[in-house]
Amino acid sequence: MAQDYQHVMHTFEPVFDENSRILILGTFPSVKSRENNFYYGHPQNRFWQVLAGLTGESVPDTIPEKKIFLLKNHIAIWDVIVECDIAGSSDSSIKNVVPADLSRVLQKAPVKQIFANGNKACELYRKYAMPKVGREIVKLPSTSPANAAFTLDRLMEQWSKITYYLQEN
Repeated sequence: MAQDYQHVMHTFEPVFDENSRILILGTFPSVKSRENNFYYGHPQNRFWQVLAGLTGESVPDTIPEKKIFLLKNHIAIWDVIVECDIAGSSDSSIKNVVPADLSRVLQKAPVKQIFANGNKACELYRKYAMPKVGREIVKLPSTSPANAAFTLDRLMEQWSKITYYLQEN
């Protein structure tokens, strides 16, 4: 059965400011995230739960709450890709990639470490962005509901390495 590919463009901006200490990169917004017009919009995606748990805050609900939460905690988020052909939300189907210009964030924010939300984000970063920005990335397990092998507790344990970079040092 042939996959139904769509050519899709990223429709929302990265979230960052002059205090962002880490940059978390996904691959490309899921269908749900594109519908919601913001990152990690699928209700089963554990991204917001993990970050809230690690910062000791409640899970943000609305887009404005999510932006405030990220900036308050010195977290920048974006995706590695701004345009591609994709079948649904399947990262493994991504082709004809147009990478994001990460210098938009990295030149304005004092990012100490870049993290990948999942294998595909890491792979795409290393292929398209790393040669340009020259910075290593730390791969974290995907918070996607498709990553059922990782319980919320296991995700929090792996993602806890971001907290070192969020402290004043």
